[in-house]
Amino acid sequence: MKKPTKRLLTIIFIFGVLTLGYGLSRHISHFNRIVLEKFEGKLWELPARVYARPLEVYLGMPLRASAFEQELKQIRYVQVERPVELDTPGKFLRTGNTFHVFCRAFKFADGELPSKKIQMILQKGKVELLKDSDTNTFPDMVRFDPALIGSFFPTHHEDRVLVRLKEVPPLLVRTLLAVEDRRFYDHYGFELLSVVRAAIANIRKRRVVQGASTITQQLAKNFFLTNKKTFKRKIDELFMALALEWNYEKDEILEAYLNEVYLGQDGARAIHGFGLASSFYFGKSVSDLKAHEIALLVGLLKGPSFYDPRQHPERAMERRNTVLSIMQDQELIRIDAAKQVIRTSLDVIADPPKGTTRFPAYLDLVRRQLLQEYREEDLRSAGLRIFTSFDPQVQSAAEKAVSSQVSRLEKSRRLPKGKLQTSAVVTSTGSNEVLALIGGRNPSFKGFNRALDAKRPIGSLIKPAVFLTALNRPDQYTLITRTDDSYMKIPNGTGGTWIPKNYDRQYHGKIPLYLALVHSYNVATVRVGMDVGLPNVFETLREMGFTRDAAPYPSALLGTVEMSPLEVAQMYQTLASGGFYSPARTIRSVYKPDGASLQRYPLTVKQNLEPGPVYLLNKILQAVVVEGTARSLKHLLPEDLGAAGKTGTTNDLKDSWFAGFTGNHLGVVWVGRDDNKSCGLTGASGALQIWGRIMAGIANTPLELPLPESVEWAVIDAKTGSLTHERCENAMAVPFIQGSAPTETVSCPQAEEKVKTEVKTEKPESTFMRWLKEVF
Repeated sequence: MKKPTKRLLTIIFIFGVLTLGYGLSRHISHFNRIVLEKFEGKLWELPARVYARPLEVYLGMPLRASAFEQELKQIRYVQVERPVELDTPGKFLRTGNTFHVFCRAFKFADGELPSKKIQMILQKGKVELLKDSDTNTFPDMVRFDPALIGSFFPTHHEDRVLVRLKEVPPLLVRTLLAVEDRRFYDHYGFELLSVVRAAIANIRKRRVVQGASTITQQLAKNFFLTNKKTFKRKIDELFMALALEWNYEKDEILEAYLNEVYLGQDGARAIHGFGLASSFYFGKSVSDLKAHEIALLVGLLKGPSFYDPRQHPERAMERRNTVLSIMQDQELIRIDAAKQVIRTSLDVIADPPKGTTRFPAYLDLVRRQLLQEYREEDLRSAGLRIFTSFDPQVQSAAEKAVSSQVSRLEKSRRLPKGKLQTSAVVTSTGSNEVLALIGGRNPSFKGFNRALDAKRPIGSLIKPAVFLTALNRPDQYTLITRTDDSYMKIPNGTGGTWIPKNYDRQYHGKIPLYLALVHSYNVATVRVGMDVGLPNVFETLREMGFTRDAAPYPSALLGTVEMSPLEVAQMYQTLASGGFYSPARTIRSVYKPDGASLQRYPLTVKQNLEPGPVYLLNKILQAVVVEGTARSLKHLLPEDLGAAGKTGTTNDLKDSWFAGFTGNHLGVVWVGRDDNKSCGLTGASGALQIWGRIMAGIANTPLELPLPESVEWAVIDAKTGSLTHERCENAMAVPFIQGSAPTETVSCPQAEEKVKTEVKTEKPESTFMRWLKEVF
């Protein structure tokens, strides 16, 4: 009996060992496969980050000191009071009009922008001096890092900024290991003695009360497991750590840990990794961290919520100082340095960069344009870096204009509080890049985006299309062609008639074509539009950039056509660029997280309109600002700016519009109510007031219209419309399409005498404006 029993036990033992070995091998193989699949694939879902245009400052550039200071603060530079405080990137010192800026490093598509100190002097609204204080050189241009204006987050709302191990300060790495895992480079994923000690404590309590996690085990838990404290999870964690150590180098594991670890919370957004935590808590990159900042971040690993420096500064201070003591004991910092930094404040920035955007309307447009070429999943997980044309200075001016005017207008018309709404678009006239976007009276509120989605009747904003159609027929219409602003009625197709009326309820008889648009006379506009034909007017609209279908009724000539502010901006952009169409765009380029270019969005231009008629039309739109319905702009903008534009008002004062442009900016503003009730405002009394204040708040260049080859100037007599001498009493200079100027000539007694004196005359372009002021 003994021998068979012994043999049986031996067999059972061997079988058990083999079974256990087989089970362990399968277990290890299973975890090894999981680890490889995760690490060989995409480790993290990274949000797409959207950046504004970088501020590029050059000698002679128009720039006010107040605007420059504001932009520095918008891109989260901290103002200091003393030169000694200018010790890390992301800070600036202002003394009068002199700025000292410690620029942050940034990786652009065309290369790395290193951190450096620059000095800049502004005089009389221009950049007078640029100096690189590090090299004592004088560059012609300095580029600053762009503002992060928003992100498209993964559904789990984790956010991180990936860093390479070589980018992390050695002091941070040494501190992390001193606090979390001193034998990291010596063990194989776990510490046997620590595991045994923790196991005994847990068995005694019959639950997990003590951990013995190395950095490798912590990474395994964060990547693959839950935070649930069970024996099974601890065993799985051990096998995962072994699999990580078997397949990857120590530096790879450490780099993954630096990017994965949880370090705080910003609303629904989870702050992961030291790269993002550096920005979130200190407003700087990880490479610029100081010793006491490193100590705080490493200290947060023990409990990011419990030691939150903004919510619990005393706890955070105590924890930071504990880490500083460890750093001193491990001789990572000198004793005197430790004593000094222990006395410093936490230095946590009060207003961290948010995960939510302050510019939801603009980001909405960026997202819509991106979705034409990218999947939603890519925007939320591929870590794309998206560079846009967003201009913080222009956006700020637009927001200030809206906040100062909407409540005032609402109060002046005795409207219910909060009922008046607005939207605005500002673009660059040269490239049709969208610089700023306002979606409602509260620009930071993420909701209905009126700039894109509010399709409202545009009223008189459509009239330039009517008159441009006429000016494309120079044999029939010139600027001085007499048009009839008298009573008319048009059959409406249902047995009735439509009788257009002017806003002032009067008729003005025979008037020059230009005057009908300058004063926005409805009856004359309808008569011209019916003469050139509704289909032709709508074809002009399409050439200007309006792509949707609209009902071709005669009332459309007065703006029953519905458009969004962005669509109006597209239409007027073609006028501002002299007849060249460019689609409105926000995106300049898209890059992968590693800096590789995915796509660039160059300017595309197509000549849709003949430059000659557009030139004549733009001269009228300039006159609208000088003498017409937009003349109140002279109280807001300099006269020599030469701005051009058009007011728009719809029936019962439901919609107030203004669209206009300077030499470098185009803006469209709408004011009205979401319930489609009357707002009591015309284009001049409502939208124009906001538009003027936007333009007054940004740097504009004068609008100088280049003279097309097809246009010639002629001097005519204002009373007869015939050619005359420029010294005659009623003489005026008028632009014409070549061959369309009058051929009859009248003389005057003054002309013969003034020809003899050979007095120097004004240029025709300037006398045209005098004609607008003095003759009519």
